[in-house]
Amino acid sequence: MCRSWGPYWGWVPCAPIPWLLLSLVCTAPFGLLGEETRQVSMKVISGWPNPQNLLHIRAVGTNSTLHYVWSTLGPPAVVLVATNTTQSVLSVNWSLLLSPDPHGALMVLPKDSIQFSSALVFTRVQAFSGSGRPAQPPHLLHTADSCQVEVVLDGASPRGNHSIFGLEVVTIGTGLDCPSVKELHSIDDEYAPAVFQVNQLLWGSSPSGFMQWRPVAFSQKERDRESAVPCQASSLHPTLAYSLPSSLIVRAFFGSQNFCAFNLTFGDPTGAGYWDQHYLSWSMLLGMGFPPVDALSPLVLGIIAVALGAPGLLLLGGGLFLLLRHRQYSEYQSIN
Repeated sequence: MCRSWGPYWGWVPCAPIPWLLLSLVCTAPFGLLGEETRQVSMKVISGWPNPQNLLHIRAVGTNSTLHYVWSTLGPPAVVLVATNTTQSVLSVNWSLLLSPDPHGALMVLPKDSIQFSSALVFTRVQAFSGSGRPAQPPHLLHTADSCQVEVVLDGASPRGNHSIFGLEVVTIGTGLDCPSVKELHSIDDEYAPAVFQVNQLLWGSSPSGFMQWRPVAFSQKERDRESAVPCQASSLHPTLAYSLPSSLIVRAFFGSQNFCAFNLTFGDPTGAGYWDQHYLSWSMLLGMGFPPVDALSPLVLGIIAVALGAPGLLLLGGGLFLLLRHRQYSEYQSIN
């Protein structure tokens, strides 16, 4: 079942994994086609009389529309589509979608308006026995062309006393290659204390779409610095489709495709972790166009100004002092 509150918030419980929640935020400004604001709506598309549902998020700008289609038919998955018209619509053929060959059951029309399309599949959560910003950390900067996705693990039974959980993420390959992954480093950690890095998965060289996250998760609902746990990502690599759980909406929209996968692991056996309160949350940004870039915060700019300005002021003050002292001595007349 899918629920939503107002035009901006919603959550989707995953039927196969009842303790995995995905919550979404869609908000303001710029991105893919120069839009600064978009009208965002959410709609649950029911498969009645079947119990399955799809969640369709539609973000309409002045000359473009972004579609996010979420589903838990199989593993949790999302299809992203950007069009160059405000009139594009989602078409779902439920009888074909639930058939053995669902290709063509999910379409965005008109087809010639599609500028970009891709998908992400969250194939499984594993436990290993072993050692514009939201109010809560990690305060990812979002735009009108993006959604924030939150993965919450709450109340799952771990395999050991200090289990480290992992999440495998699968995406559509770009031809025979995988999308690129980049690490951005900064000297500013005001929005995520002690985290100086942002990771990005980019579709296309332009890019056409992106996934962005900070390498940090939280083991408590308060999400303070003490509950922060590291999030480590493996390299992105091609994978065989038959080795993956099947996502009906990805097959319905894309048909046969090449896939790429990577793993995210959360926690460190020697520090805070899921075992503290049987809770783990991790956030990412999913969008189309160029990913947002954090500018240096006013606090950091002020510190830099003081750090660079103080030595200059000391040199200027010292120079004036020496100049005035020299003039003062030069005014005395010698006594013979």
